[in-house]
Amino acid sequence: MSIKNAITDATIEALSRNFFKEAASYGFRYEHYLKFVNTLLDQALNVNGIIDNKTVSDVLYAEVSELKLPINSAKFGIREYDKKTDFNLLKKWLEDDYGKYFLYSTMTSTEISVEKLIHDPKNFIGVIILPDGEEIGLMAYLNWDKSQKKAELRKIIGNPSLRGKGYGKEATRLWISYGKNTLKLRKIYLYTLETNLRNIKLNEELGFKVEGILRNEILIDKVSHDVLRMGLVFESSPKI
Repeated sequence: MSIKNAITDATIEALSRNFFKEAASYGFRYEHYLKFVNTLLDQALNVNGIIDNKTVSDVLYAEVSELKLPINSAKFGIREYDKKTDFNLLKKWLEDDYGKYFLYSTMTSTEISVEKLIHDPKNFIGVIILPDGEEIGLMAYLNWDKSQKKAELRKIIGNPSLRGKGYGKEATRLWISYGKNTLKLRKIYLYTLETNLRNIKLNEELGFKVEGILRNEILIDKVSHDVLRMGLVFESSPKI
């Protein structure tokens, strides 16, 4: 019997428990475990030659050579935001709790006004639309740093009845491809509440990795929340 076949689920569980005890003594928190798992996975992929010296993000988004708005898929599309006709729609989407967090989810604790969001030349906004033309949400790149080739990603499904149905994940995948191939981004980053495990998992599935934690960064309904910063790096992007 080979060593590979001899490694049972019980062995893996025992090793995991031992690591957990050691990590706990060092004061590991959730974000530390996430970083450890990502690092371990990267090492395993490189050792086994699965990603051929590319990052996971390069593999996920290497299939498209160029993308320009509008982007269309079988389920929906993303078109350019129209400042003249989409303003009232945007205001409506940003009124509920999801929308308020969309405006707060940044490294600073100050709220961005809708006017600044749409008029800042460093911001790119796309509107998610269904095949029948219904607008359901937004994708955005904020603070585009052209020299450093990086930007902050934000997203929102404005129609509450369509949240949790996978539109956000697939729209984000298209938007990342747009950022990489059209804006030539080498790095995309975002911020998410530490307690939003569903969003963290979704971001990890898209290739993002936890980079750090901002403690007590945001007050929501007078309650302090930690914020995780997550990043997606394209190693094959042109060097500066």
